[in-house]
Order: sequence, then structure tokens, then C-alpha cells
Amino acid sequence: MTNAEILEQSFTSFNTESTSVLKPLQEEAFREYKRMGVPGVKHEEWKYTRIKSLFNKPFAIQQPQTVTEDDLKGRFLPGHDEANVICIVNGRFNHELSRIFSDEIIIQPLEEAAQNENKDIVAKYLGESSDQLYDGVHALNTAFFESGVFISCKPGKLVEHPVYVYIISDARAGNVFAQPRALVYIPKAAEIQLAEIYITLGNGESFTNGVIEMVAEQDSIVDYYKIQNDTPNGSQVSNMQVHQVGKCHVHTVIISLDGGIIRNNLNVIMDAAHNEAHLYGLYFIGGETHVDNHTLVDNVQPGCFSNQLYKGIADGNSTAVFNGKIYVKQAAQKTNAYQSNKNILLSPTATINAKPQLEIFADDVKCSHGCTIGQLDEESMFYLKSRGIPEKMARAILIKAYAMDVLEHVKPAPLKEYVYEIINEKLKK
Repeated sequence: MTNAEILEQSFTSFNTESTSVLKPLQEEAFREYKRMGVPGVKHEEWKYTRIKSLFNKPFAIQQPQTVTEDDLKGRFLPGHDEANVICIVNGRFNHELSRIFSDEIIIQPLEEAAQNENKDIVAKYLGESSDQLYDGVHALNTAFFESGVFISCKPGKLVEHPVYVYIISDARAGNVFAQPRALVYIPKAAEIQLAEIYITLGNGESFTNGVIEMVAEQDSIVDYYKIQNDTPNGSQVSNMQVHQVGKCHVHTVIISLDGGIIRNNLNVIMDAAHNEAHLYGLYFIGGETHVDNHTLVDNVQPGCFSNQLYKGIADGNSTAVFNGKIYVKQAAQKTNAYQSNKNILLSPTATINAKPQLEIFADDVKCSHGCTIGQLDEESMFYLKSRGIPEKMARAILIKAYAMDVLEHVKPAPLKEYVYEIINEKLKK
């Protein structure tokens, strides 16, 4: 039986048993998946990422949840004991492993939120990302997500403890294909800090196809961090859309250090005047790892400011892709938008593909983009070696200095130190 047949059979079974109020949305999404299929190299947005290779492997769609806290020892982020914790295991929100400290935060199953006082928010914003992230992989998540999570907080409140989201794939019993889904709603004048990490358990192949839809209201502040340091058998497609419906501030940092095939789609829709968004990314990869970062900043309203800085380091046989787009609509006058992508190749067998883009339909804007691909600076290397520093150490010094442009934007000190230590370990190899 082919994977396409397995997906068809699995959805029929899943849909027959489902009593969810979200069932119509999921049925429509599966019809869209069947119409579009899995994107191939002829799909412009996927031409450098051969996602079809993941669909050639036998995956179980609905693996049981058998993970305990003991299984995760040594895998938690620093500050775990003082953080609000959300655990998603094989695509499903796990109540037993999750823990909420802050009175200001609201965590509910999506199914529950769709029927209580949050139902209007869910009805309006759940599935909205399909307007921009329009392909068969995204449609599959909408079709198959089960036990998704709704995250919100109280208006005008600072969530005192950060929110740590653990995306866990339990591949100890075989290959697993998980579809985690989250809707994050940040109300007026609220402030929240979220960090997300991926963990694969076992030697089987894991493929996590996740979607996060975030809505930020007037005067809210959002800090979001994603750390990808999984095993080589762990692959991810991460779709995130941030809809700034009121004048607010959004700060995102995505750090990709290890894994199989990794695709990060990050869309920011600036749908209110004078919005502000900062997008930072660092990918430091080796071996056979493939990392693809696609960003879109959609300036809908006037006077918005955005800044993107993505820096890459590729070693071994790794491949990195960066495709960043700034879109300025006709009404979005006085837009200030900047984008910079810088890359270093450490190996002759590593590959980097970069494509910065501007699409501007307004005439009173200030926009720029730039891209560089090169090697470590030879003069700096010579200077350090001439001062008696061994070549390996000199190389490490230059790489860490290069990475700090992004790492300095990781505001929580424990997370910054955590990433820094991982980079130190990579440089020792």
C-alpha cells in the first residue's frame, strides 16, 4: 500500500470516528490536499526542498502516547521548573506532561475552545493561515490534527512565567507522522514569552508537520523562540503565521542546529498601522541536515516597521535555503522594511541557496534587502593564528562572533546560554 493510500485510509477512519465540531474544516482540508498533492520541485516555493522524499517512507499516522516525564530527562530547556509547560506528543496535547504556573495564561484543547467563550476567536482565526501557506502539506495538518491546543492570556497582563512548548515525537515503536496544531491569541496589552523545542525519542523516523496560528491584538508584546536541535532521524515542517490585527510588537528568533529535513515557514501579516516586527534566524548545520527558511512580511497597513536578519553556517554535506519576501501593498505607505541574509560555507560539499525578494506596490516606502555567501575571513584567521591561536580555536572564535549577531536577540539568558553551549559542542567535533 502506498503512502497516499495509507493517508486516504487513515483519514477515512479518522473522519468516521470524529465527532469534533471542527470536522467540516478538516474534511475541506483533505479535499484540498487531494487536489494539490505533495509539492515537488516544480512548485516554486519548494524547488530546493524535496519534501516528497519524506512521504516515500512508511509512517504511522496515529501513534499512541506512551511518553513519561522520565523519558524526557536531560531534554528539558533550562528554566523548565519555573516555566509554564505545554507538551504535545505525536501531535496531541498531553495534559499529564503539561503544567501551568501563571494565573494570567489560558490553555485549553482546541475542541473545547471552539465551544466555549473563545468560540468566536476560534471560528475567525483557525485555518486563516491557509490563505498564505497554501500547499498540500499545510492542508494535511488541518485535515489530521487531533487534540490541538488553544493558548491565550488575560488582557492587560504580563504572563510572569515563560511558556515552553515541547513538540515530542515518540518513534521508539516505529516511524511516526505527527500533526500538532496550536492557535495562540494574545489580547489587548498582554505580554507573553514562548519557546518551542522539538524532541524525537527512539530510532524510528519522525516527521512533524506543525501549524501555529498567532493573533496579536492592540498594544500586545510577543517574544517567540524556536530551537531545533533534534536527531538526524527527526524532520519537521513548521508553519507559523503571526497576524498583527492591532498595533503591537512581535519578536521572533529561530535557531536551527541539527535534524533531518527542516522547513520553517514564517509569515507575518502587519494588518494595523504602525506595527513592528523583528525576525531573526540562525542555522548552523552539518552532516546531511537540510534547513529551509521561508519568511514573508506582508505590509497591509501604513507606517509599519520590520527587520529581518538571518545568518547561516553550513558544513559537511548540509544544505541551507533562505527565501525571504517583503510584500508592500498599495495602502501601506511609509513602510520601513529591511532584510539581510548572510551565509558562510565551511565545506566544499555544503550548499546554500538564497533568494531575497521585494514586491512593492506603494511609492512612499523605505525597503532594502541584501544577501551574501562566502567563507570565513582569511585575514581574520591569519591574524588569530599569528597570535599563537591554533587554527581550530581560531575558527571557533570567528564562528561564535559571527553567530552572536543573532544570539544577542535571544532575550532570556538561560535560553541564550543553552544555545551557546550547543554551538560550543558542535565546534569541538
